[in-house]
Amino acid sequence: MIHIKEAIIVEGKYDKIKLASLLDAVIIETNGFSIFKDKQKLALIRRLAAKRGVLVITDSDAAGFKIRGFLNGALPKEQVRHAYMPDIFGKEKRKAIPSKEGKLGVEGIPPAVIMESLARAGVLAEETEKPTRKITKSDLFADGFSGGANSAQNRRALLSRLDLPTRLSSNGLLEMLNAMYTYEEYRQTVDKLIKEDSPSV
Repeated sequence: MIHIKEAIIVEGKYDKIKLASLLDAVIIETNGFSIFKDKQKLALIRRLAAKRGVLVITDSDAAGFKIRGFLNGALPKEQVRHAYMPDIFGKEKRKAIPSKEGKLGVEGIPPAVIMESLARAGVLAEETEKPTRKITKSDLFADGFSGGANSAQNRRALLSRLDLPTRLSSNGLLEMLNAMYTYEEYRQTVDKLIKEDSPSV
């Protein structure tokens, strides 16, 4: 599996599933055009862009380019890269009929073609980062953010402290923590939260 530093932005859950099978990366869905109105999601993408950069991978149809254009206008140019999928006509196995334009979406593109597109975007050559201590599910459990009586309340307090969307699940929280914070930064934030705000943690 290939590690990609940038957060990857895709249109939907099937695109995310496809790319997660090939890449070790944070992958965020726009949920199609709903990104145009979802201020929390856009704020999250902006934070990820500032912290690690984003790589936009959308379908090669008009809708995909409209989403790209929106993100291009919403984010600083130096924080965004694009990987373009070629026009391949056909339909995804799960669909009864092809899309409006008859092109395969990201979910239907063969893995080798996706990797070629990523290579053209220049994101595969930058591999080797030193492995660092990741925040784990065990950490969230031990710190009272999952699996306990007050974990939902404690998780909301942490999300609020970190200015993250309060709807994030424990898995979503874990993904965002590892995308934006080191283990040491997480530890400092949690220790401060325990001391100041949340005697129930």
